[in-house]
Amino acid sequence: MKPSSFPFIIVVLIAIAPLVYLAAIWQSIPAIVPMHFNSQMQPDRMASKSELWFVAILMAGVSLGSYLLLKNIHKIDPKRVGKSSPAGFGRLGMVLVVFISVLNLVIIIASSSPSHAPLKLMPSLISLLFAFIGNYMSSIKPNYFAGIRLPWTLNSESNWKKTHQLAGKLWFWGGLTVAVVCLFIPDKAGIPALLATMLVLTVIPAVYSFYLFTKEKNAQS
Repeated sequence: MKPSSFPFIIVVLIAIAPLVYLAAIWQSIPAIVPMHFNSQMQPDRMASKSELWFVAILMAGVSLGSYLLLKNIHKIDPKRVGKSSPAGFGRLGMVLVVFISVLNLVIIIASSSPSHAPLKLMPSLISLLFAFIGNYMSSIKPNYFAGIRLPWTLNSESNWKKTHQLAGKLWFWGGLTVAVVCLFIPDKAGIPALLATMLVLTVIPAVYSFYLFTKEKNAQS
């Protein structure tokens, strides 16, 4: 991938958009702002607003790093070396850049807003990320960086494919459902609901992949 390519320029613009926004509203932000929130979305640590720059720059860097990793995964992953980079990895990288940038904006707005209301959207945003990833799950090829990376999925393309087909459906519909539900339940229930959903969406595909592994192993014995 050439850094000067048009898609990369778009990615960079999306990643730095929160930094531009932070610079634009800098003078209106209070000198002391909340920098950490508990599970009930209440501030539990205050700090100088200058820390917002550290958080915003770090998240922008993480988003760009994630995109570059996924776009170039075929160059460093033993499972993908010598193969072309699947289009799904590029789209997934773009989704991550957009999500992290939106999350970055939400944190900036919430820290500078007396009501911290935007934080109420966090569980729904994270759930939507699961839905977006689920949409691309079935197109992810075996690799050591993204997907459900278990010994039996990495050693069997059939296991990998079937596991990710199931996970894709679960993550997509589960993510959409929880994203909507979290908009209507009490704020303090949003994070527990999200964590419970994440656990279920992770455990079921893992158990299913192990079932496929044992089934295949018994068939060979």
